[in-house]
Amino acid sequence: MREASIAVVIFLCLAAAPLVSMAVWPRMPARHRDDDTNNVVRLTANLFGVMTSLVLGLMINSAKNTFESIDHNVHAYATEMILLDRILRQYGPETDAVRQPLVVYAQRVAGDASPTGETPVVANRLSEHLLTEIGTRLSALAPADAAHGALLQDAGQRLQKVVELRWILIEQSEGAIPWPLIAMLVAWLALIFASFGFRAPRNAITVSTFMVSAVLIAGAIYLILDMDVPFSGPIQISPAPLQRALAELQQ
Repeated sequence: MREASIAVVIFLCLAAAPLVSMAVWPRMPARHRDDDTNNVVRLTANLFGVMTSLVLGLMINSAKNTFESIDHNVHAYATEMILLDRILRQYGPETDAVRQPLVVYAQRVAGDASPTGETPVVANRLSEHLLTEIGTRLSALAPADAAHGALLQDAGQRLQKVVELRWILIEQSEGAIPWPLIAMLVAWLALIFASFGFRAPRNAITVSTFMVSAVLIAGAIYLILDMDVPFSGPIQISPAPLQRALAELQQ
């Protein structure tokens, strides 16, 4: 919702800028409407256009890197849960009490057991309690021999990795694109659109072109911001790894 609200604000700014420019220009003094002034405005708009292209490229690259990093961590997150479950099964039936909260936890992160459609980045008390309960039950096991002791140690390390990846995903879910950069980009785009309205003909085709351009640019920025927060919106991390992990744990 936050990304959509930003996109709406961007659209309003870009749509209003040329319309205000078109309305103000005829009322300006004659010395402000000559060809020399118009050339300076266009050159300045070209400069802002180059800077805007560079900033948009940086934003796309940042959002892409964030998306790929989170996608990699989600796959690692699911893999660690599967490996932890495999170790517990190899240990023996004594670990059934440990696997029970692990399956419940996998259901929550896969979204099957959560009425709110929980993702692995939601830091709620129940999920944290489940991981703590798994650790407590794991620590209560008494290995019968060295082989079981090695398996228990490996399971503890896998559980620690699951906890670490969970908090990494929580931190990464907040997005990496700084808000001052977005505000500066919107200001530049508004100035560019305002320059388009300078001496533009006042007809339906011109206004329609401004509106369509504002919609498309606001939509593009919305998709970039949505990719930077990949657990919501139309561009999301695939839940398939977590669903496969849950299927493995429930076998």
